Amino acid sequence: MPDQRIAISVQGLVKYFESATPAVNELSFTVQEGEIYGLLGPNGAGKSTTLKCMAGLLDFDEGVISIRGFDPMKKPEMVKAMTGYVPEEPAVFKAMTPLDLLGFTASLRKMDAGEANRRARGLLSILDAQKYYKKRISTLSKGNQQKIQLAIALLHDPKVLLLDEPLTGLDVVTRHVVKEILTIMARDGASIILSTHVTEEAAYLCNRIGIINEGKMVAEGTLRELQGQIGTDEQNLDDMFLKLSGNDAIVKTAIDAFLQLRNRDEG
Repeated sequence: MPDQRIAISVQGLVKYFESATPAVNELSFTVQEGEIYGLLGPNGAGKSTTLKCMAGLLDFDEGVISIRGFDPMKKPEMVKAMTGYVPEEPAVFKAMTPLDLLGFTASLRKMDAGEANRRARGLLSILDAQKYYKKRISTLSKGNQQKIQLAIALLHDPKVLLLDEPLTGLDVVTRHVVKEILTIMARDGASIILSTHVTEEAAYLCNRIGIINEGKMVAEGTLRELQGQIGTDEQNLDDMFLKLSGNDAIVKTAIDAFLQLRNRDEG
């Protein structure tokens, strides 16, 4: 795809917290219009931090981020207006009901009240959460709270979606529904980043995949391109991820230690 279709650009992103080692370390990638881009990595790799910086929820120390031409540090209101964001952990106002929260979200986004109510009810029905219209969110399971997060992110039909482990806790049917929704939105031109450590999700949904480890990009490309980087026709993205990220050695060391532990127990 030509460069003029790039909708999201992250260049040289660096983010420190309290440690001297950056949580995100010179990370660069782009996402095109109509593309689902998988950000794949182990827990603690920097995926959530990257998405929070992109959503304008965290300042960053170095680098440049552009979301459809806007810098989230300089124009956070513009970025938030065009972006739907699902955090890793449900961050909903748990004393409210789903309809109250969706109505509140719609008012913040200055949506027409009638249209917002129609979309809110429609999304909750699609996600099989209509039965929870008037229940306090605090009484819902984690999976049902995740459905509310997704409805909030989709309410204004955003052109950019930043999704951090969006399928966590969902039942099989709803997971499939959400996957199909994302595919349709991308087909219609939305740019979607899917952060996950579940390789099957990335392989099924994503046009391209960026593998990050310790805040750095260690490999990037389509599934075929990633196969080429390790010289294999291996289809199992789990195994490819381990090799490309260098974590295959960690797995071997852990298994060797487990076998030694069992041998001692048996002795």
